[in-house]
Amino acid sequence: MAIDGIRSPFRFMGVIREAIHQLKYQNLRLLALPLARLMGDYFVTEPVPGEVLVPVPLHQKRMRERGYNQSSLLAQELSNIIRVPVVEDCLIRNQYALSQTKTMAVEQRRNNVARAFACRNRELAGKEVLLIDDVATSGATLNACAATLKAAGAASVWGLVVAQEI
Repeated sequence: MAIDGIRSPFRFMGVIREAIHQLKYQNLRLLALPLARLMGDYFVTEPVPGEVLVPVPLHQKRMRERGYNQSSLLAQELSNIIRVPVVEDCLIRNQYALSQTKTMAVEQRRNNVARAFACRNRELAGKEVLLIDDVATSGATLNACAATLKAAGAASVWGLVVAQEI
């Protein structure tokens, strides 16, 4: 595993699952702030290394479909809370893939995101990166991002998500 660890304040179930789905699929962008506050509270009590926040990027096609990146919204709100800067112009998603919700097996999820990410530059070389996403189901997306970031020189890569199934 390339990722150093994945942390989250919640399991992906119940009201948290519903809130994430509303943020992600129902255009309820205002939910980013309360969810980021919950992430911020967790970060304060359970700190992980992170000099910069990097939201998991969407492919341009998915960005056009949805109109926004929920991970970016969470990262921006979290940045305001914990005072750690966001870097959005380095890690990109260069391959369009099926939504991870459409692939069930862990191996399918890994293959779905393998080589899907790239770094535009070495801006994060030597940095402790905190990847931000809404949910981790298998960890495959966060791990693929971490592998790309470490190949570009990141010192460490941790994931912080609202909720996880793993």
